[in-house]
Amino acid sequence: MNSGINPLRDPVDRRLPRIAGPCGLVLFGVTGDLAQKKLLPALYDLTNQGLLPATFGLTGFARRDWGVAEFADSVEKAVRAGARTPFRQAAWRQFSDGFRFVSGTFDDGDAYVRLAATLADLDAQRGTSGNHAFYLSVPPSAFPVVCGHLAAQKLATPPSPDAWRRVIIEKPFGHDLASAKQLDAVVSQVFSPDSVFRIDHYLGKETVQNLMALRFANELFEPVWNSHHIDHVQITMAEDAGIAGRAGYYDGIGAARDVVQNHLLQLLALTAMEEPVTFSAADLRAEKEKVLSAISLPPDLGASTARGQYSAGWHGGVAVPGFRQETGIAPDSCTETYAALRLDIDTRRWAGTPFYVRTGKRLGRRVTEIAIVFRGVPHRPFGAAAVPFSANALVIRVQPDEGVTLRIGAKVPGEGMEIRQVSMDFGYGSAFTQNSPEAYERLILDVLLGDPPLFPQAREVELSWSILDPAEQYWAGHGAPELYAPGSWGPPGADELMARDGRTWRRP
Repeated sequence: MNSGINPLRDPVDRRLPRIAGPCGLVLFGVTGDLAQKKLLPALYDLTNQGLLPATFGLTGFARRDWGVAEFADSVEKAVRAGARTPFRQAAWRQFSDGFRFVSGTFDDGDAYVRLAATLADLDAQRGTSGNHAFYLSVPPSAFPVVCGHLAAQKLATPPSPDAWRRVIIEKPFGHDLASAKQLDAVVSQVFSPDSVFRIDHYLGKETVQNLMALRFANELFEPVWNSHHIDHVQITMAEDAGIAGRAGYYDGIGAARDVVQNHLLQLLALTAMEEPVTFSAADLRAEKEKVLSAISLPPDLGASTARGQYSAGWHGGVAVPGFRQETGIAPDSCTETYAALRLDIDTRRWAGTPFYVRTGKRLGRRVTEIAIVFRGVPHRPFGAAAVPFSANALVIRVQPDEGVTLRIGAKVPGEGMEIRQVSMDFGYGSAFTQNSPEAYERLILDVLLGDPPLFPQAREVELSWSILDPAEQYWAGHGAPELYAPGSWGPPGADELMARDGRTWRRP
């Protein structure tokens, strides 16, 4: 790295506010939990901050027999309950003036005729200029139907060379490699690859992006960011809640498909990738794809993976049901609510340094972090008793309190020479005066701007499934997951996985 040269040269000046041009968004599944809790509040917050144009149009598509007034009432409730910024009448008036609603089912061809007329009206009345994004907040099984009808009404085709049409897809992107390829084939028949935006909301979090700044804007870390100095890496996504009424989605999917294939492997790729030439989408994806293509599970899947399922018990002083006692879950379900895997990266930088990823529900607390655990010092001049073994660690906290902690050894005050681990801490909340944007705010705005660096392409999705599929196939033939107590940190098998390598899990 040359001194004085920005390692992430970006043609866009990101210090300036990025304001979307004339456009509209069609939200399929507008009455669902994701739309109500995340998407609608995020759209209002963007409006309130002046980041959406005054002519922005929002079209809801759902089965409800609503007019625009009923739709507006529903949106207002969602905004008042979930918006990050204060409710202001002027911002609400601007936002709601662009509301439209189309009533229909996903397979109702007439509804798409009405949708086409609605978008034409927005272009004429609001000045959206033919620019529209379609947010598919729907089950993946509905993608072919929706995309087929959009194509039939030519809604996926820009009406002029200066206009655009884009589609936003929520995870899961398939349930294995074969289905991911099928899904991509369906979408790519209707939308060009650069018009497809796959949402992984973790990539919109401030700390995830700060990981790249931490690595590539500081000469301090790059010389030691390799297997010579790093013993191993732990990536943890823990939730203290259960499935929270998501039985219809979660059963048969499980923890690994839900978050390892997307969130955790994306975090791993950003942690392990080489420095990109620029922060452009093509350069960033190229480096992530190199890492993902080099990742593999060790041959002994019984020793390098673990899975579990939370049992009934007490959590936070409250009696909670086990996974199989949750409403809508089969009493003999083998779906895992906890997954842990050891992954190896066959590159010069990372050979010999394992990456451990784990995720689970009903664990000790809600936390997501990346822990870079360094090798121990080769010589202890103060004696082993003075320096109990505890390796240095750099911990990037993704949620809930975004920031970075560095664990180092320091002398305990007093006459003797005793070393103890202490923390140097950086928190976003205390270091900057402005608040971090909510992940969906950033990502929706990026879609409307056509700025794609934070969105995985089809190749990344396929590589991620090729990593996870062997573990899923192994688990399918090896009975039920281990049980673990609510409030614990997972099943015994996860601790045994680490113990085989002479390591232990960090307590977040």
